[in-house]
Amino acid sequence: MKAIRYHRYGPPEVLELLDVDVPTIGADELLVRVRAAAVNPLDFHFMRGTPYLVRLASGLRRPRDGGMGVDLAGEVEAIGANVTGFAPGDAVFGARDGAFAEYVRIRHDRAVLPKPGNLTMEQAAAVPIAGFSALQALRDKAKVQPGHKVLVNGAGGGVGTFAVQLATAFGAEVTAVCSTGKVELARRLGANRVIDYTREDYTRGPDRYDAIIDMAGSHSLGENRRALTRNGVYVGVGGPEGGQWIAPLIGVLKPAVISPFVSQKLSVFLARTRRDDLVVLARMLEAGQVTPVIDRTYSLAEAAEAIRYLEQGHAQGKVVLTI
Repeated sequence: MKAIRYHRYGPPEVLELLDVDVPTIGADELLVRVRAAAVNPLDFHFMRGTPYLVRLASGLRRPRDGGMGVDLAGEVEAIGANVTGFAPGDAVFGARDGAFAEYVRIRHDRAVLPKPGNLTMEQAAAVPIAGFSALQALRDKAKVQPGHKVLVNGAGGGVGTFAVQLATAFGAEVTAVCSTGKVELARRLGANRVIDYTREDYTRGPDRYDAIIDMAGSHSLGENRRALTRNGVYVGVGGPEGGQWIAPLIGVLKPAVISPFVSQKLSVFLARTRRDDLVVLARMLEAGQVTPVIDRTYSLAEAAEAIRYLEQGHAQGKVVLTI
């Protein structure tokens, strides 16, 4: 089968399209023929090995596992002896390392479900990581309730487009912050108000928010605190981008250190892959409460170009590989 691999850290040019063996499945696993796989910032951080903290998981000098990608959608090719609830030919979506490949194996009781019938393969592949991030930030960290005022900073990106729709579905009053080119998109997604950050600074305005969901990291923690209510919640999603060694660690620890001493709750987190949350997202997708936004699609052979485009930070929604 064809698969994207990398054997050293670096720019997108380190990615190779190789012929590798089709995975052999165990008794509890599915073999999935991948039809689409989404690109996430997670992918280019592991590809580059930056910030250097990611190498604690991926390998200090070189990557231990050269596979790429997590989000996927496709069809079940074969099932193990203990697998229930799936059959060859079923359309599925989920999350599994090594998704930039023609085939992957995945445990049937992990983050894989039947694909919602109202989604294309590309739309379904766009869901897992971004959907998990938005859902866990809003529901688990910010505990958003109907009537809450929620600001989404980075509303036009992969996680942001999900966050605006989910917050709206939860009954919140949503303010979206994005660039000029993404203003209309944010309005279409249901935001009650849209701030073009090139023209207005939300941290200097009169409004105060019950929750700030921050993917952009464009303001300091102190500036964001000014925009929160007395008991508001700040949630940084994905961790800070700046620096290679100390800055990312400080960016994660600072909210945790300050939060116990103030009335506001402050945190930075990385989403966890949870089957139960994929079930929640699938129901909302089937109900039409959330619709994945896809900016561009690329072929598997164009994975380097897709990652290069996502790194530029201009994507409206998700970038997806068709396989």
